[in-house]
Amino acid sequence: MTTFDIRNRIHLELVELSGHVIAQRSWSATLQADCLYRTVRLAKPDHRCRLLHGTQEIKPSTPLVALDLSLGSCIQVVWIARQTDSYKPGNTAFAAIKANGSVVTWGRLPFHATPMGSAPTHDVVHISHTFGAFAAILVGGSVVTWGDSQSGADSSAVAALLTEGVVQVVATDGAFAAMKANGSVVTWGRGGRGGDSSSVAEFLAEGVAQVCGNCGAFVARLSNGSVVTWGDSWGRIAIAVPEDTDVVHICPTSIHAFCAFKANGSVVTWGSPHFGGDSSKVAQHLTEGVVQVCGTNTACAALMIDGSVVTWGDDAAGGDSSGVASLLTEGVIELFSNYKDFVALKADGSVVFWGDTGFWSHEGNIISVTGSGGAFAAIRQNGCVVTWGDDAEGGDSSEVAALLTEGVVHICGIEQAFAAIKADGSVVTWGQQVVGGDSSAVASLLTEGVVAIC
Repeated sequence: MTTFDIRNRIHLELVELSGHVIAQRSWSATLQADCLYRTVRLAKPDHRCRLLHGTQEIKPSTPLVALDLSLGSCIQVVWIARQTDSYKPGNTAFAAIKANGSVVTWGRLPFHATPMGSAPTHDVVHISHTFGAFAAILVGGSVVTWGDSQSGADSSAVAALLTEGVVQVVATDGAFAAMKANGSVVTWGRGGRGGDSSSVAEFLAEGVAQVCGNCGAFVARLSNGSVVTWGDSWGRIAIAVPEDTDVVHICPTSIHAFCAFKANGSVVTWGSPHFGGDSSKVAQHLTEGVVQVCGTNTACAALMIDGSVVTWGDDAAGGDSSGVASLLTEGVIELFSNYKDFVALKADGSVVFWGDTGFWSHEGNIISVTGSGGAFAAIRQNGCVVTWGDDAEGGDSSEVAALLTEGVVHICGIEQAFAAIKADGSVVTWGQQVVGGDSSAVASLLTEGVVAIC
C-alpha cells in the first residue's frame, strides 16, 4: 500500500509492463505527477509514456496526494510509440495507414519528382518518408517504396536485403536507412544524403541498436554504446562526433545537428555550429538530468528532470528563450517545435511559446502539440483542436473548425498542412490545399479505420 512517512513523502515504484523497475523512491506529497513523468523519461530519453495507477490514468497535473492509497505503490509505465528518429523533412503529401493494413495517400510530389512505384494495398504496419518518397514496412518485415525515384522510392539496388526482417525505417530528406532484426542496416536513396553508407559498412553489418536521421545525415548507435555517422558532413563533423562508448539514446535536433544521451543523464551534441550542433555555451547545464532534446531548423531546447528548459543555437529561431525564461524554470513536461518556434507544454495544460514569431504563454488544458513548417496545432483535454501560426501553413483551421470541436486523438503536420485523426478513425485536413491540406479526392477512404498518418 502507498504510504506516507513523517516528512509527508509518498513512496512509489515506477514499473514497466515487463516488470522492470525504473525507479523506487519517495517524492514529496506536495508535488504533482509531472515529477514522475520526468523521472520515467530520464530512463528512456526522448520517449513518451502514460502512467497508470491500477486502471486509472495519472495525468501530469495530478497531485500526488490525490492518488488512491488503496491501489498500492506500483505505478505502471506504458511507453507510447513515437517517431522521433527522423528530423521531419518538408514533405508535400500525407500517407495514412488503415486498420486493414491498406494505405491512402494525398497531396503531391515535389515538382522535380520522377514518380515510381505505388502504395501497398495490405499488411502495412509503419511508414516513413523523405522529401518526396515513402517507405512502408509490411507484416513479416519486408519494405515497399514509392514516390520520387531520386529521393528513395527506387530501392531496387538493395531489394534483396529488404524482403524480411526490417524492424525500423528512418529517413533524411533524400534517403532511407532500414534497421533489421539481426542488427544490420541497409541504406538507399541519394548518396550524399545518407543513401551511400559504404564508408561505414563494416560498422553497420551487425550490432546496431538504433538509427536516426536529420535533414542530410544518419547516425547509428551500436550495442557497445558508440556512434557511427554518414551522409552530409554538415550534420556530422562540423562539431566533432563524440567518441563516447556509454551512449544510450540518439536523436536528431535541428536540420544539421544530432545529440546523444549518455548513461549518466548528460547530453553531447554535434553537427553544424550554425544549426545547434555547438552547445558549449550551455554545456554546464547538460551534464545530468536531460530527458528530452527538441529542435527547430537552427536551434535546440532541452527539457531537464526538474521541469526547466535550456536553449541554445540560433537566437531568432528559439535559441534565445529569455523572453519567457521565468515560465521555463519548472513544470514543463514536453517540448515541441516547428521550423522556427518552440512550444513548452506544462503540467497544468498551459503552453509557453518562443522563437521567430515572438514570446507568449496560453492557458487551455492542452495535452499535445504538433508543428508544421510555420504553424502549430494543439489538442485540448476534451479532444478539440486549437491552431496558430502562419495561416498558409495550417495556422488557420477555420474552414474545418466544426469538425475539430471534439474527438481528435492525434495530429500529424507536414510542411504546409495538418491531418487530424479522430476517435472514430476519420481524418480531417487543413492547410495549403495542393500539398496535403485538401483530401477531398480520397475523402471516401478517410471516413473510418485510419490508425496512423505520416
